[in-house]
Amino acid sequence: MTGKATRDAYGEAILELGRDNKDIYVVDADIGKSCKTVPFSQELPNQHVNVGIAEQNACGVAAGLATCGKIPFVTTYAVFGSMRMSEQIRQEVCYPKLNVKIACSHGGFTPANDGASHQGVEDMGVLRSIPGMTVLMPADFYSAKKLVKAAAAYNGAVYLRFTRDPVPFIYDENAEFEIGKAVKLKEGKDVAIIANGDIMSVALKAAEELEAKGHSVRLLDMHTIKPLDEEAVNTCIEEIGKIITVEDHNILNGLGSAVCEMVAEKGKGIVKRIGIRDQFGESAPYEYLLEKNGITVDNIVKSAERMFQ
Repeated sequence: MTGKATRDAYGEAILELGRDNKDIYVVDADIGKSCKTVPFSQELPNQHVNVGIAEQNACGVAAGLATCGKIPFVTTYAVFGSMRMSEQIRQEVCYPKLNVKIACSHGGFTPANDGASHQGVEDMGVLRSIPGMTVLMPADFYSAKKLVKAAAAYNGAVYLRFTRDPVPFIYDENAEFEIGKAVKLKEGKDVAIIANGDIMSVALKAAEELEAKGHSVRLLDMHTIKPLDEEAVNTCIEEIGKIITVEDHNILNGLGSAVCEMVAEKGKGIVKRIGIRDQFGESAPYEYLLEKNGITVDNIVKSAERMFQ
């Protein structure tokens, strides 16, 4: 596989941002090595705060910095940056509408052998339900770098979800991304596959396999699950009607749920959700965890073929 981890992209992007803008701050919760912010702390110590293993305090410090016009990025693991900090994000960031970014590595099953305690499989659902929060999950290294910079330029609370291990390249360094606008990787009319994050490469292989069987597939990279690209989803509903969502997240309140909400309001179309079946993970290889939850090329292909019957 040729690829790099999206957490590496975050480390590079935040350092470039910090060099150009002295208002960019990183607020670490003592895992800068894992979240790739050590180069930032070494080169820009005056823009870096390490609060120790105290994520809730990190959120409060970031909120305080934001009230002074700074642009803080709270950096930790997804499981802690969402649930442990959820009250502080709601009360101290989103309710007063502060310009704070929550940048989290180790999303979904990607911590794999670290076990369920370190696998953030509910994080985007938790954050998606808080008013005023924008939720992003880039699919590869290059999209992650661009979306980190888009988040810095966006005035408001943003949650960014990264993964630990390398993922295949989907884009090149010239690709452009806009918060709230899906990227159409394939045009098609028989079925629409909507995916994001580390699962995009799985969805891309499934689309190619379906095309090899003679089916026409539309493939969307929904890197922003809030605000959802309603225009792109509505077009899928009107022009195709058959949608498969694929994600490395609990099927409850993630990408699939967001798409289903639109289909229900539209009153037409069908959706098959592929994702984590409302269960915790376990300490096991990443591929095994995906297989156990049906997040595979084979399951996407078979799900599409059942829709054609």
